[in-house]
Amino acid sequence: MDRLPKIAIPIFIGLVVLIIFISKSTITIGSGEAGVLYKTFGNGVVTDEPPLNEGFHLVAPWNRVFVYEVRQQSLDEKMTVLSSNGLEIKLDASVWFQPSYEDLGKLHKEKSEAYIERLLKPALRSATRAVVGRYNPEQLYSSKREAIQEEILEETQILLKEQYVQVNEVLVRDVSLPSTIKDAIERKLRQEQESLEYEYRLTKAEQEAERQRIDAEGKARANRILSESLTDKVLQEKGIQATLELAKSGNAKTVIIGSGENGLPLILGDN
Repeated sequence: MDRLPKIAIPIFIGLVVLIIFISKSTITIGSGEAGVLYKTFGNGVVTDEPPLNEGFHLVAPWNRVFVYEVRQQSLDEKMTVLSSNGLEIKLDASVWFQPSYEDLGKLHKEKSEAYIERLLKPALRSATRAVVGRYNPEQLYSSKREAIQEEILEETQILLKEQYVQVNEVLVRDVSLPSTIKDAIERKLRQEQESLEYEYRLTKAEQEAERQRIDAEGKARANRILSESLTDKVLQEKGIQATLELAKSGNAKTVIIGSGENGLPLILGDN
C-alpha cells in the first residue's frame, strides 16, 4: 500500500503523455474540405497520394496536415483597366473557382495556401485587362457584357492551365465609365432608339398605304368586271324581277307596263 503512490505517479504521467500524443495524432476534416499531409521525416508534402478527405484521421504527431476548402468559392475584384481607346474603365467582377482536388498536394507545394493572392488574382486581372482592351467604351457599357464575361473566363482558364486551380465562371457585375462618356453614350442610345421607332412608324405607314392601294385596285377591278357584265338585257331582267317583288308588297302602287325607259315597268307611286 505504501508503494501505490509511487506507481500511480508514473501511470498518471503516462496517461497524460498518451492523451497528448493522441490529441496531436488526430485531425478532423470538415465538410467541403481536404487535407494535404506534410511528412516531417519524409519527403515533405505528399503529392503522389490523394489528399485526406472529410472525416477523422490519425496522423503521426510529428507530421502536419494543411486543410484546404475544395468547394466552389467566389472572389470579388474591383479593377481599373483601359479600353481600346485608352479610356479608364472601372470594372467589378466575380470569379467562381475551386482548387483541383487531385492536385491539392502539388498546389500546396508550389503555390502554398496563399494561392488566391499569388495565382488567381493576378491571372484574373491580366485576363480582364487583355479583354477590355479590345473594346471601346460604348461596347463595354451596352452590348458586349456577356461576350466580355466569356472572353475573360477563357483568358483566365488559359493562364491557369496546369496551375491546379479550376475556374468555373466569371461574372461582370458592373462597368463604370466617366460621367461625360456615360452621358454621351446614353444620348446616342436614345437617339438610336428614337430613329428605330421612327423607321418602324414609317414602315407601318407604308404598309398601310400599300394595303389601301391594293384594296382600291381590287374594288376598281370588281366594279369594272361588274360594269362589263351588266348588259341591257341583264338590266332589263333585273328591273322586271325588282318590279315583281315590289308588286307583291302590301302597299298600293300604280305600275304601267312598258312605260319606263328601255321598256321597263314604271312605278308611279302609292295610291
